[in-house]
Amino acid sequence: MQEHSNMNPKWWISLLVFLGIVTLLQMVYAGVIRPNAEIALAASGTAGLSSVYVILKDVEQQFCLSLMVFCLFLMGYKLWKLLGAQDIYTYDFLEDFDKNTVLDTEQALQQLEASAYAETPAMATWINCLRRYKNTRNVQHAADTITASIDTLAVQLESGNNMIKYIIWAIPSIGFVGTVRGIGQALTQADQALAGDISGMTASLGVAFNSTLVALLISLILMLVMHVVNNRQDMMLIKTQESCEKNLLSHLHN
Repeated sequence: MQEHSNMNPKWWISLLVFLGIVTLLQMVYAGVIRPNAEIALAASGTAGLSSVYVILKDVEQQFCLSLMVFCLFLMGYKLWKLLGAQDIYTYDFLEDFDKNTVLDTEQALQQLEASAYAETPAMATWINCLRRYKNTRNVQHAADTITASIDTLAVQLESGNNMIKYIIWAIPSIGFVGTVRGIGQALTQADQALAGDISGMTASLGVAFNSTLVALLISLILMLVMHVVNNRQDMMLIKTQESCEKNLLSHLHN
């Protein structure tokens, strides 16, 4: 149940995707962004500091963009899994059994465990509930198992989001690293600025401010998408519990 409840791609797929993203962004930076940034600075001087290419040219921004694309991949994968299985969460897996007769729990368990959806969170909750009912023959105990399974599923979903949360936290930190680096470079050029040449200090301060600007904008975008993912996960939990209480318990009360 854990792989499906976390809804994360396998680790080696994530690693390959991350390496592919880093490689692709490096090619874009080497072939497009940095050459155009140099052209903008050479043509316009300090006026070129407002160019998009100049704002994005530094290594901190490159790393932040790489992490952003990777994070969007992880969240997109989760949304794809959630949207692709949303009908399952409201489905009566025991519709072939007559609700007016006593449920054959052994046969019902065999049918659920043999299903193609056996490892989905919704089906796993049904199986746990039926197993508890089979052992105790107590509907209240089965209902308690639904609540416990939903709580466990919620913890697993939250745990599955840890990598995404870390990336969203790390991106502004990387931006602040660029800020510190840029300010440090600017301070080393203070003598030149006092002598009348402020171009070096201006470029260094541009590194400082641009890295923070890009990192914060990326964080805002990722937090919005993360909110959508969390909302979908919460809806999955609610629908799974409603499905169990509405459909499964109605089979057990007879």
